[in-house]
Amino acid sequence: MFNLKTVLPLAAALFLSVAGAHATVRTETGLTESAAGKSETYRLNVPTEKEIATTQIRLVVPAGVVISRFQVTPGFTRTVKRDAAGLVTEVVWKGRVAPMEYARFFFQAKNPAAAGEVVWKIYQTYSDGSVVAWDDTNPAEGPASKTTVK
Repeated sequence: MFNLKTVLPLAAALFLSVAGAHATVRTETGLTESAAGKSETYRLNVPTEKEIATTQIRLVVPAGVVISRFQVTPGFTRTVKRDAAGLVTEVVWKGRVAPMEYARFFFQAKNPAAAGEVVWKIYQTYSDGSVVAWDDTNPAEGPASKTTVK
């Protein structure tokens, strides 16, 4: 027989770990907020949530965010798209993140000068070609990662 006092906390912890397991951008120290105009090191955390490998991660750089450099990520190649002014607008990492693993990608960027919410759109491609959109198209299934710029 199950003890309700034991089962409920375990179920809640499991739910929260699954609910929180999605591609996110945070500061290097794990924060979801940063100062306007500040240069910040960000980390993109991508867990593989399926029983097949993640093979590509695409990050759309929010307007006003200026990426200056990337940390090398062993086992991954990186392609950068730039606009006419030379600013990074999109980054694609290709490699392999096996089931039950995650990868972290670090980059340095300057925050927008004005306060507001920065929305990071992330697209995770799996080895079967399926794509999970972490872009708020369907927030219940694919919430976008957000940084509050103050």
